[in-house]
Amino acid sequence: MLVPLRPGELERIIPAVATGNQFVAALGNPQKILQRVMIASIGGVITLLISQSQVASRFYSLWLIVGVTILLYVLWSPIVEAGKRNSVLRSYSSVALFDGQIADVFTRERVENRHEQANKLGELELVENRRTWMVIELVDEDGFLGQVRFPLEKKHQRIREGLRVRCLVFSNTRDFSKISALSDAWVPSQGLWVGEYPYLLRPAFEELCQRRFDRG
Repeated sequence: MLVPLRPGELERIIPAVATGNQFVAALGNPQKILQRVMIASIGGVITLLISQSQVASRFYSLWLIVGVTILLYVLWSPIVEAGKRNSVLRSYSSVALFDGQIADVFTRERVENRHEQANKLGELELVENRRTWMVIELVDEDGFLGQVRFPLEKKHQRIREGLRVRCLVFSNTRDFSKISALSDAWVPSQGLWVGEYPYLLRPAFEELCQRRFDRG
């Protein structure tokens, strides 16, 4: 079942500014965090050193502000990244609530990153870090809707075929004949949220579903 959102509802579910969950997700893995720290440290120190050489210049304050901004890159860059991801979904012309079932559940191996590493003989080898992802296929009375993918965790073992699932559906066609994107999904009976990225404000989405579906 697809139920189009009313004016103003999308803005309450997907805010323009990053939420706490989105900040953590956009912050990334330890490798990505380290890259952000290095950019902030090197760029910030260089800029601040330049600012010290410009003490007598009218541009001193500007250089100082730029240096502090770069030093805070670790904090503001995930916020900007999350905001951009939110804006992509908020840009679709048609959005609807989806209420359906899980038709299939399966797992796939996904390469997280690749890097070269020396073996015992001193030769460089390509090493792949893999992670198991779960994929659920969503259907309703009209048939197949799409897939939601997410890294497999122990709690996801409770997910099975036939469970009710709810999410947002995005399209640029009014009749949703072409689905462009899906949000993260909620499995009410298990109290689970699944998805690659936490787009939705979860309490607000759950409340909206209860109003639109559970109370008729």
